[in-house]
Amino acid sequence: MEESNQWRHPVDLIEILVRVFEELPRALEARANREQRRRGAAGNGGRAGAWDGRARLVPVLLGEDAQAIADALLEALRQGATEDDLAGTVTYAAALRIAQFPMSNEFGDWDTALHTFTFANAVQQGLRRAPSIELLRGVFDAAASVYLDRFLNVPPVRLPDPAETGGQRFAGAKGEEALHELTMLLDRQQQVNDAGRLVARYLYGGGEAARLIATLGRLLLREDRNFHTIQTIEAAVRQFGAQAVAHDAVPVLVAAARYLAAHSPTVRAQGQTYRIAQRLHRGENVFEGNGEA
Repeated sequence: MEESNQWRHPVDLIEILVRVFEELPRALEARANREQRRRGAAGNGGRAGAWDGRARLVPVLLGEDAQAIADALLEALRQGATEDDLAGTVTYAAALRIAQFPMSNEFGDWDTALHTFTFANAVQQGLRRAPSIELLRGVFDAAASVYLDRFLNVPPVRLPDPAETGGQRFAGAKGEEALHELTMLLDRQQQVNDAGRLVARYLYGGGEAARLIATLGRLLLREDRNFHTIQTIEAAVRQFGAQAVAHDAVPVLVAAARYLAAHSPTVRAQGQTYRIAQRLHRGENVFEGNGEA
């Protein structure tokens, strides 16, 4: 993708990234020196704290200035952000592109936003397993892709607000009713915004996240899902579990529900294939006694 025109014009993202990559070792050295000073302060009665700049960084990542995005990521490293912190923040911004994806876009553009999100998630998972300065570059690549996807949020769909629950609580039977409503929504085409709002209301209203995730998994499995849809749900579940503050994590599952709703219902032919396989496994005769003329 770096060879495509949009990475070079009207803003040369490759030139920006090359300069950033040259600066990365010095940014990491500055972080190490800062951490050493903090540890010394903690040993003398001071208190060392973790990086807390996520809330300030996300709006920059979603902004219009590619150079400012690169500079802000470098500064976050200097200020103590770990590789995981940085990758998680970029992945969250990528999820917001899906959560705020308006229906005025072309249908195929869902996958443009999806690819940025799943790539950013993959980079983060890789950094958790085998951190390296080479893989850290992928975080900046992902941020550049978030920047390029900004046209997909024109205008951005408004994220549901916690106050919109109207004081409703979605525990117990009420929660199960909401999950059943979500199931029914995805029996109809293009219930994208309604599905997103319902998921937000459920989570902000105290609904059990594990039950919602199980429901999304079941709704995924009943469709003729493809690799993209599986990727979206898998990445969203990983990212939801990684969020430190529950309310901050809600847009991630809103994004997953909206993407799934956009691609539901399908013909659901895969389920028939599995049922045939199950009958054959049981030794049943698939071709007789099925009541078909």
